[in-house]
Amino acid sequence: QVQLVQSEGGLVQPGGSLRLSCTASGHTFSSYARGWFLQAQGRGRKFVATITWNGDNVYYTHSVHGRFTVSRDNAKNTVYLQMNSLKPEDTAVYYCGVLMGGDYDNEDEYDYWGRGTQVTVSS
Repeated sequence: QVQLVQSEGGLVQPGGSLRLSCTASGHTFSSYARGWFLQAQGRGRKFVATITWNGDNVYYTHSVHGRFTVSRDNAKNTVYLQMNSLKPEDTAVYYCGVLMGGDYDNEDEYDYWGRGTQVTVSS
């Protein structure tokens, strides 16, 4: 059974940093893109970042460009999202996903999802 297990999120002060991880089990996803989406309270899921299978290409939504970095370790079946210079508007539940084909910024194209982790940015 495929599972994407996400690390704990947490409460972070504005300007702070946090690294999320997402480890897959039950299947090796080293040949597929991995992505991150967020869902703020009362809103739909929005694209954050995606990394291709070999890490050669990464894509970010404009609002996180230069602050967030997506990376992966295929040996560990894990994808990471390093979040720096966090802002209150980054507060959301963050989800990792596996993209086996399709548009990287379209949540409907993703095949597997983690359960989500809450990130709260507040002083």
